[in-house]
Amino acid sequence: MRRAIFPGSFDPLTLGHSDIIQRGITLFDEIIIAIGVNADKKYMFSLEERMKFIVEAFKDEPKIKVLTYEGLTVDFCKKVGADFILRGLRNPGDFEFEKAIAHTNRKLSEIETVFLLTSSGKSYISSSIVRDVIRNGGDYTSLVPDTVRTL
Repeated sequence: MRRAIFPGSFDPLTLGHSDIIQRGITLFDEIIIAIGVNADKKYMFSLEERMKFIVEAFKDEPKIKVLTYEGLTVDFCKKVGADFILRGLRNPGDFEFEKAIAHTNRKLSEIETVFLLTSSGKSYISSSIVRDVIRNGGDYTSLVPDTVRTL
């Protein structure tokens, strides 16, 4: 079985994330959306809210599981039997950042990282931009799946 994890904080889930997940489903038998928990990070949405957004968005997709984890991503991969890490790239800055992480993960394990380019119409969307729009009372609904609603 080709199992991949798609790690992130998903604060919140965006259409960019959904794009990578939907396209990744065609490459893998199972994708585990792995919500990373970092006690030092301040989140806009609680872990329960983030989990609900994702579970609801992919409730009709049997190849998707949603789990949480702490610690190293490669250790979580080993725990759940995933041989791949799926990551999305929006721009050259993402590539440079993700490349360093992929090299480190490969050095620590046999886990391969698979990169997909975010579709051009979604490449500008990031969770931090969505949070900023929400904080400032803007209309964020065109940036996130329907399951992500704050009001």
